[in-house]
Order: sequence, then C-alpha cells, then structure tokens
Amino acid sequence: MVPVETPQFERTLLAIALVFIIIIAVKMTSYIISLILMSLIITLLTIPALIWLRKKGVSSTLSVAVITLAACLVIAAIVYLAVFSFQILLHDMPQFQQELTLRLDELKMILSTFGISIETNSFRSIDIREIFSMGVAGVTTITEGLMFLFFVAVTSFFMLLEAPRLTERFESRYGKDSQTVKQFGRMSGYIIDFIVVRTETNFIHGILFGGFLTIMGIHGALLWGLLTFLLGYIPYFGLVIAAVPAIFFAWLQFGIPGAVAVVVVICILNLIVENPIFSYLTSRKYEIPALIVILSVIFWGWLLGIVGMLFAIPCTLICLLVLQLSDDLRWINDFLGVGHLFEEHTQKKDD
Repeated sequence: MVPVETPQFERTLLAIALVFIIIIAVKMTSYIISLILMSLIITLLTIPALIWLRKKGVSSTLSVAVITLAACLVIAAIVYLAVFSFQILLHDMPQFQQELTLRLDELKMILSTFGISIETNSFRSIDIREIFSMGVAGVTTITEGLMFLFFVAVTSFFMLLEAPRLTERFESRYGKDSQTVKQFGRMSGYIIDFIVVRTETNFIHGILFGGFLTIMGIHGALLWGLLTFLLGYIPYFGLVIAAVPAIFFAWLQFGIPGAVAVVVVICILNLIVENPIFSYLTSRKYEIPALIVILSVIFWGWLLGIVGMLFAIPCTLICLLVLQLSDDLRWINDFLGVGHLFEEHTQKKDD
C-alpha cells in the first residue's frame, strides 16, 4: 500500500503507472482475457433465466445445466447457420463473378454519359472467391474457433454455477443491508439489463433485416441477418459494417435500384428498432456520451480484438462500476457525464 503521507502528485503518478501496467498485461494475455470476458458476458446474459428457474423451484445445479445446454444449442445453431450460408456463397461464386462483370460494364456506361471514362479491365481480374477465402482465413481457423467456444462454454458453466455463492459471500462480507451491497446490486443489475436489452434489440433487428433480404432474394440473406445480430453490439459502426455485404450483393443482383432499396430499408429499421423498440424494451435511459462510446470501441478493439469491439460498452460499464464503488474515484464518472447511470432506479410497471 502507498503510505498515507505520500504527496497527492506522487500518488496520482503511481495510479497512472499502475493503469498502464494493467493495460500492457491485458494486451499480452488478450486471448485469456477475451475468453473470460465473453464467458462473463454470457453469464450476465443468462442470470435472469437462472433466477427465473430458481423461483420455479429448480435446483441451482439443474438450472445451470439446462441454461448451459440451451446456450450451447443456440451457439451451435448460429455456427451451423453461418457455415452453411457461407458454403452456399462459395458454391455460387462463379455466378457472382459474372454478375460483377455485368455491373461494372453498366457502371462504365452510366459514367460515360457524364463524360467520365474508367478502365474496367483491371476489375475483371478480381476473384471474389479469393477475397472471401482470405477474409475467413484472416479471422480465425475453424479449429481455433471451436476450441475457443468450448472453453467459453466450460467457463460460463462454472461462472453461472458460482454466481449465487459469490452473492452470498459478498453479502456476508459487507452485510446484506449495507449501502455497498445495495449499490453493487443496483449497478450490476444495470449492466445485466443493458446486455439483455441489447441482445433482444439485435435479435429483432437481425430477424427483420434477414427476413427482408430473404423476401427480396438477396444471396446469403440469412448470413447477413446473423451478421446484423452479432455486429449490432458494436455501437455506431457495427450495423454499418453488417450492411455493406448486403448492399454489395443487392447491387450485384439488381443493380443500383436494388442497392438503394436495401439502404432505404436499413435506414427505416435503424429508426424503428434503435429508437421505439429499444425504448420499449428498457425502462431506463442508457445515455452515454457519444465520445465515450466511440473511444470505448476503439480502445477495447485495440486491446482485445473483435471480442473487445463486440462488448466494448459492457466492458466500459464494468470499469465505470469499479469507479463508482470507490469514494475516491467516483468523481471520474461525474466528470465523464455518466454518474446518472448508477443512480437508484425504480421500474414503472403498467397497471
């Protein structure tokens, strides 16, 4: 511990140095931290289901087993859907190559009417199959992905099994009615609510977008809907990134009108899902300054890769929770404009 008589300036420098050391340590162990983080997020996401089963009289062990089995089935279905859809895309690549050549010729003709001349011979050598194969290889191998998911499942199982006991230990340490326990419960409940509501919103967004693309007949519609669901966790950037392949394939199949139609639907869905539906599903305001959100995505993405980008907001909320629990550091949340997030909240229920 730092001696009490240490000057405030030196204490601040030591705190900053400690933060940098922790960041470097996390960067060096990013694989393990990502695994633990993803397991923690899944645990927080399934805690409401655990509480519901416990209220129905189901034992903790059986409840955790049922939830883990259901989660594994959901993840397995998502992986199967992604792999199956991607294989179909790879199988139809020769058709996409022909469509690309046709669209480039159309684009050249449209631009020529405005006096703009472009050379499309270089574009004709583009092999979409190679681009897709390079993208998959650049993300991860199938073996590494399955191994990562296996460890996540095992870690999540034991985290969920240990969650009620950790609560009991925390209450016995600080007292069930202590202000610390109440504050921690309120703030952890906020994080759980955010993860659950974000997941529900992403699910609705992915279903609607994938359904529209299916009706429209876009190649890989289910895959782009799934991508919308997953990347929806990334604020601001995620939905834009998820929309790019859908717009590209709409352009390949139906030309510029098809791409414009997809863009219009994306804008409408963003207005409907990200505002009224999100507000309906939650009973509290999730108002985080946009600058903090963007910096969180950049920082956690650099630190932990794609897992950090997906769960940038929950990671930031956990850090803010730690600051809120400290009397000496709580002022940082107020300075950042997020102190209101952890104020006491009472949910209004409809009569």
